Amino acid sequence: MDVSTTLWVLTVVGLSALIAIDFFIGRKPHEVSLKEAGIWTVVWIALAAAFGLGLWAFGGGQPAGEFFAGFITEKSLSVDNLFVFVLIMAKFSVPTQYQQRVLLIGVLIALVLRAIFIAAGAAIIASFSWVFFLFGAFLIWTAWKLIQEARQDGEDEEFEENRLLKAAERRFGVADRYHGTKLWVRQNGKRVMTPMLVVVLAIGTTDVLFALDSIPAIFGLTQDPYIVFTANAFALMGLRQLYFLIGGLLKKLVHLSYGLSVILGFIGVKLVLHALHESGVHVPEISIPVSLGVICAVLVVTTVTSLIASRKQEAAAAAEEKARIDA
Repeated sequence: MDVSTTLWVLTVVGLSALIAIDFFIGRKPHEVSLKEAGIWTVVWIALAAAFGLGLWAFGGGQPAGEFFAGFITEKSLSVDNLFVFVLIMAKFSVPTQYQQRVLLIGVLIALVLRAIFIAAGAAIIASFSWVFFLFGAFLIWTAWKLIQEARQDGEDEEFEENRLLKAAERRFGVADRYHGTKLWVRQNGKRVMTPMLVVVLAIGTTDVLFALDSIPAIFGLTQDPYIVFTANAFALMGLRQLYFLIGGLLKKLVHLSYGLSVILGFIGVKLVLHALHESGVHVPEISIPVSLGVICAVLVVTTVTSLIASRKQEAAAAAEEKARIDA
């Protein structure tokens, strides 16, 4: 897809305006209700759908299909990120009324850093076609790792701060309590970070780690930097509302890791086939309609089986509790 500089500028300006509107709406710290989260989740998905339809109208079915496949993939991978976001909020005991501000700034940081990742990835792909072999192998390995982690008992999971975060805390110091939404305060004559800034950095830097598999995954669906960037942007910008909407349902998606592993493994194989094709080997390539169908089917099956399994687990737990009380 041939994207002019003007279109790039208009897109960035438009997305920035949407972020500004989102920031304006959530500028006052408050507890986000399910109704508010639900309405804005629908709005963000509708905006993504409208953008995809616009691509279809002006660019044709190919870029539109690539956008929708990339958006759905990034959105599903983002849901997995929410598990870690929940752990981060618990680790730093973030007050409920400040959580939406933390997510907004953290996601904004992640969006900027992902833009850098996308630019670097596009430059590497343009220069070295063999990088598709590396991307494909990495996604297949990540898929296997997800399966291994899903088979382990993770009931007592706790977020561990990365080295960058620990280094920042040692260098600047951290206040002993939250000071509203302030990021810096003066304490004993010294300017120190607030817990709010620490948790924002935790959200932003953690999302970059997730980008290590999500960026190669979407490059497996499209090599167009414009589509890669916009699909990531729309997937991330609705993440804050999605956190509050399905936060209580995350534990019910017990098979999500298995579903994501299938998706990543599928895209990894697609990348390897594409790399072989680029190298002159006559192998079948997986089309975007097939990719979109597989991704949607896996997510539907994963959601249904997760809810069934979760319901059985709750019934078994209730039966055990009743037996304990009766005894």
